This record gives sequence, C-alpha cells and structure tokens, in this order.
Amino acid sequence: MATENTENTEGGKNGKASAQVSQRMSGPAHMRTALWYFDVISPFAYLHLKQFARIAQPLVIEYRPVLFAGLLAHWGTKGPAELPAKRRHTYRQCAWTARTLGVPFTMPPLHPFNPLKLLRLLTGLGAPRAAVEAAFDFVWAAGRDPNAEWPALCARLGVPADTPLLEDPAVKRGLRAATEAAAAAGVWGVPTFAVDGELFWGADTIDLMNAYLADRSLFTQPDMRRADAAEIGIVRKI
Repeated sequence: MATENTENTEGGKNGKASAQVSQRMSGPAHMRTALWYFDVISPFAYLHLKQFARIAQPLVIEYRPVLFAGLLAHWGTKGPAELPAKRRHTYRQCAWTARTLGVPFTMPPLHPFNPLKLLRLLTGLGAPRAAVEAAFDFVWAAGRDPNAEWPALCARLGVPADTPLLEDPAVKRGLRAATEAAAAAGVWGVPTFAVDGELFWGADTIDLMNAYLADRSLFTQPDMRRADAAEIGIVRKI
C-alpha cells in the first residue's frame, strides 16, 4: 500500500497528489502511521478526505480500501442509504456539509452503486493518494457513474479499462483480507482512521483525532473511562 507523509506536503492542502507519497517505512521515525479505511461508495469518506489538511499532527497515512457492504454484513447492520428516510437525510446532509466546507459535491446518478470493481482496481494499484482522490472526485465532485463510465474513470486513473488487475486472484484476496482485518480491528463503517489502535469514525471526527494526537492520555481520563464503563441496560429484540 502506498502511504502519504502529511508533514510539509501539498497533497493535504489543495487536494492534489503529494510528491511525498512514500512507502510505509520511509517516513521519519517519530511520525505515527494511520490507516484510513474507506469505500468510494461513501460520500462521507469523500468529505473526510477533503479535510485532511486539518489534521494537526504529522502522520504517515496508509489508504486502505475496504468493502463497506462486507463490514455491514459482519456487524449485522444496514447502511444509511438502505433506509428510505435516512437515505434522503444523508444526501442532504452531505450536500450541505460540502457547501459549508467549500468542497465540490454532485450526487452521482445512482446510489448506492456497486463499488467492487473500483475497489479492486484501487487495491491492485496500491491505493496511492493520487488514485484514491481521483476516484472520489470522479464520483462525488463530478457526479459520474463509476460503472457506466468505467473507461472514462480508468482513463482518469491512467489504466486501461480492461486492466487484468480486476480479475487478479491476489487483488481479490487482498480486498477481502483488508475488509476482514478491518472488521477484526473493530471497524464498523467508513471512513475510519485507526491510530495506535484507536478508531475515529466519520467525516466529523478530525477534531477528536487531533485531540488524541496531542494527548495520548485522552481516553484514559475520568469522563472517557466512565463512558467506556457504561453497561448495557436493555437489548432490543430483532
């Protein structure tokens, strides 16, 4: 997997691929590695990515494609687009959030769509920041259908539309293994940052992650310990 050094890069500031995208071990020894779990099906992942310039501490970010549907199946939950009322609310919230952030946002013609082919391609490419952001921009900035416009998307990523990566058994295993590893680490949705084993889920958790990066004792403080210790009072029967 390609990784990005967020220290003194332009990639986090203007949305362009950083020249300092590097391999995992090339960052300074003092810098932490963060895993960013994502699925291009998620508009929240797009909005999260566009806010990486707000990350206050230098990080080496590894971009990790996972199948959101696989996480939902593992945890036995539904995605926001699977409940009609929540679906409309979600899209409105994303459009409004993008407006407040000054980020381009155009709903694709179909959603949910099947992201599997695109996730396999990004996995096969090693998920560098440039490719990840280009894919998100194609879907969520330009509002284009990644499956109906597959040749155009591949051209944007600089690969042939009939790339053998899509049917490569190693690529398929890699995406499946990444999704299973994410679930095993406790990841239940996208986008999620994982830093030091702590999970930060959602496009609105950069401030929380910044607080943790500044003070690793954050989750050991009394109010956090009390929150962690709350017991389950009732279990809903499904």
